[in-house]
Amino acid sequence: MDLFEYMRSTSQEKESPLAARLRPSTLEEVVGQQHIIGKDKLLYRAIKADKISSIIFYGPPGTGKTTLARVIAHTTSAEFTQINATVAGKKDMEAVIKTAKDSLGMYGKRTILFIDEIHRFNKGQQDYLLPFVEDGTIILIGATTENPYFEVNGALISRSVIFELKPLAREDIKELLRRAVYDREKGMGSYDAVLDGEAMEFLADIAGGDARHALNAIELGIMTTNRSQDGKIHITLEVAQECIQKRAVRYDKTGDNHYDTISAFIKSMRGSDPDAAVYYLARMLYAGESVTFVARRIMICAAEDVGNADPQALQVAVNASLAAERVGMPEAQIILSQAVLYVACAPKSNACVNAIGCAMETVEKTGNLPIPVHLQDAHYKGAAKLGHGTGYLYAHDYPDHYVEQQYLPYELDGKEFYHPSGNGYEVKIKEHMKRLKSRQK
Repeated sequence: MDLFEYMRSTSQEKESPLAARLRPSTLEEVVGQQHIIGKDKLLYRAIKADKISSIIFYGPPGTGKTTLARVIAHTTSAEFTQINATVAGKKDMEAVIKTAKDSLGMYGKRTILFIDEIHRFNKGQQDYLLPFVEDGTIILIGATTENPYFEVNGALISRSVIFELKPLAREDIKELLRRAVYDREKGMGSYDAVLDGEAMEFLADIAGGDARHALNAIELGIMTTNRSQDGKIHITLEVAQECIQKRAVRYDKTGDNHYDTISAFIKSMRGSDPDAAVYYLARMLYAGESVTFVARRIMICAAEDVGNADPQALQVAVNASLAAERVGMPEAQIILSQAVLYVACAPKSNACVNAIGCAMETVEKTGNLPIPVHLQDAHYKGAAKLGHGTGYLYAHDYPDHYVEQQYLPYELDGKEFYHPSGNGYEVKIKEHMKRLKSRQK
């Protein structure tokens, strides 16, 4: 490295964004992702032992994919090279492979190749890497925001360990904000700024688990806010709102407002008011509520309040949950909106809730009543000799695939748990069951 390159590198390090300057160089400095880098976890042990195999980091933006790659770079004895798939081409990869072969042949040193946005490589580019991953010329570390099972070649997937990174928790974001404001070495401690509690809570909420989003906001706040009379830069709630261009909504995820909002949301869907339901959905998403939490409530409502009046509602809700988790915000709001509006507009029935509630109460009162012998399993060893299954009537051998026989324990003969409503598809269910029961007379 010549003098000019050294000066350029030093200048770039000082002037790089706060999120880049705060990146840790050791595992101990990493915030969050303890499910993969906790001290008893595979990745932690592999990094500490310098025994890294090919890895793909998968997760939303700002969760630490590049950070973990940098930690590995600082920890490993191997050569470390980084390229970005959005700008790199085959020539770049050929140059890396040549250098890696030379390093391995002359010095016996392995090369770790970190490819950011690896899903941007086409199939041909990914295939080019495969033989060099297989023969150990390079150890691949890929980072992607897309599901690697969809976006990365199966051959590379089979030779890599997939680690999924989760959105950072609010407490993790708050810890990073404290470092950003008060750390004088890597952060902005020399600016003598003060981060108010309300502003910290707001930024931790609104970041949505994205550390970079929160750090960019706090950096902008410190750089653009005038000092107060006490000589300090005060990052208040108002400053935080301006920096992130979003107004704080009173929504404490552990307080009354949280429970009031989710209650209004569910009751609006149950009450078949799509306008109110989508309004409360917007309030929760605007305030940074977890997409997973919202999707879970929609699924519960689809089963609890719609039920068999429209069996499709639960399918829509489940598919929306899976799609929202894969797509992420902000597009996930469209998916959740579709599910909310479908459930709100669907015919309603709580007959399924009543049925399982009544059945659970009966089991609690009566215990394990004997199962009728003809319903018992006759296939396990010796069961048929004991008479299990004897007298069972196979429904498909009879007209309409129905035959009358005792299904409930004899002590509960005639007991009814499920009473279909007169709404939606349950009208057909009710008519069908009535038709079958009329044949018993």
